[in-house]
Amino acid sequence: MKRTPFYNLHEQAGAKLIDFGGFEMPVQYDSIRKEHKAVRNGVGMFDVSHMGEFYVTGDEALDLVQHVTINDASKLKPGKAQYSAMCYEDGGIVDDLLVYMLDENEYILVVNASNIGKDFEWIDQNNSFDAELTDLSGDTCLLAVQGPKAVETLQKLTDTDLSTIKFYTFELGSLAGFDDITISATGYTGEKGFELYFNKDHVDPEAIWKAIMEAGAEFGIEPCGLGARDTLRLEMGFALYGNDITKETHPLEARMGWLTKLDKGAFIGRDALMEAKDEGISRQLVGFTIEEKRSIPRSGYTIFDSEDNEIGFVTSGSRSITLGDNIGMGYVSKEFTKDGSKIFVEIRNKKAEATVHKPPFVEKK
Repeated sequence: MKRTPFYNLHEQAGAKLIDFGGFEMPVQYDSIRKEHKAVRNGVGMFDVSHMGEFYVTGDEALDLVQHVTINDASKLKPGKAQYSAMCYEDGGIVDDLLVYMLDENEYILVVNASNIGKDFEWIDQNNSFDAELTDLSGDTCLLAVQGPKAVETLQKLTDTDLSTIKFYTFELGSLAGFDDITISATGYTGEKGFELYFNKDHVDPEAIWKAIMEAGAEFGIEPCGLGARDTLRLEMGFALYGNDITKETHPLEARMGWLTKLDKGAFIGRDALMEAKDEGISRQLVGFTIEEKRSIPRSGYTIFDSEDNEIGFVTSGSRSITLGDNIGMGYVSKEFTKDGSKIFVEIRNKKAEATVHKPPFVEKK
């Protein structure tokens, strides 16, 4: 398995390590609950260096990005980022990703760790443009510092005014004495925070990690694993590739219609998505809550209506650490997507009543 440059620190901290996307990554350090609460109430730091970063340059860099993604990258300006996705010709989702515009004809695409090889091959085979695609994943470190105390923590380490970096914008600055660090505000937890991108050969990864931990000590900073990352994103209703979105689902049924710009011109999957829109979708990804404390929904569980007819399946589920209620997401037939609709999740051969609830489950910060 691959390891990030922070592996030794994870091991020293006693993290429980698992295989995730081919990387040996921390799922938790002390406990998922403790790490989750640190991010909601104070500050936590995640090593997400397993994510993939592709550099797209050239006179037709924008044309390539527009061709393979569903959002409209022509709306970006240098210093701006955009949430997007890539689709197959049939509309199925290749991956969801972030698009960063560095400068004219310069873009960074940030993709999911488990999809790096597949995504690069997909973009490369569809590159008929005057654009160069470079995989920078192996050279790039990525830390996510998240929580209401994230700004105060990192402001100690940089002269960049972090209050000026608004959601989905980024700046190049210095941090903890190191230059050429991209400070970005995109996030996957619903809390304020930043993602820090830097080249592992130009910046000392362990020095950055230790400086942030020291700066956040007064706020009770916790190193956080993938377990807390998952419980935090679920409370916000953020999709996870491989669970909530896959090649068998398309953006219009996955609540991604808002970023699917069918009027921007041709892109891969557009014809299939136009047809799906015209015909009307038969199912949709929804959020739901279950009051019964012992009935925790899990991925793959079947969803029924009150007449015992199968109407869908669960894609993600857990007990909300913030709320104490059981929450989940899943695909259900279109007629059951309205807020307040009653559905039933089969859990251990019993059907637990659930109520459709439009995410987020916790208040956005």
